[in-house]
Amino acid sequence: MEYIKNKGSLIVGITDFEPMDYKNESGEWIGFDADMAKQVAKDLGVEVQFVEIDWDNKILELQNKSIDVVWNGMTLTDEVTSSMACTNAYCNNAQVVVLPSDKADAYKDVDSMKDLAFAVEAGSAGEDAAKENGFNYTALTSQADTLMEVSAGTSDASIIDLLMAGAMIGEGTDYPTLTHTLELTTEKYGVGCRKDSDLASYINDEFKKLYEDGTMQKIAEQYGVQDAVVAQ
Repeated sequence: MEYIKNKGSLIVGITDFEPMDYKNESGEWIGFDADMAKQVAKDLGVEVQFVEIDWDNKILELQNKSIDVVWNGMTLTDEVTSSMACTNAYCNNAQVVVLPSDKADAYKDVDSMKDLAFAVEAGSAGEDAAKENGFNYTALTSQADTLMEVSAGTSDASIIDLLMAGAMIGEGTDYPTLTHTLELTTEKYGVGCRKDSDLASYINDEFKKLYEDGTMQKIAEQYGVQDAVVAQ
């Protein structure tokens, strides 16, 4: 943590992932994760800086000190927890299949989806789910890109985070003709720090404090993820 304090900034590795990290009309990064990172940086007495990363390179970016934390709805997989010092879980999530609404009724289980062409984010829990279920898939740079593929008809389906699906597809969103169907896996989110860092322990303490004083829930409610928050 002294490293962070001495340089005066907390560099947060993210992707465009509504409702966790995304830009508002003014170009400012907002979202549940972004706002929580801002609060933690403020309490630490440093500036926060958001850097978009290639999700597939998140571990390398962290080890190279290009970023200080990965704070972007990151699933606590075995690969992640063995490569990073991770915080306690702070959100529940699931990986869900996204399809055009007019085709959803035809695909109710994994077997019925075997011939579909999926789009997934490279290095994500969605890609892991595609592999585990034997799906044919193309790996793209971001979850948002996978939705564009399905909307354009370039891919038949995608696998994304349930929290993202709730914010970005369906009536009143940018993708009103898409819906999510089958839940493939359940999981939890955590923040990743370098192995030799005591930052994860500090963030855990912050999570506990911000949960107990209601700040975490208040921020979660702004982005519609209050039901997913894990008690600290």
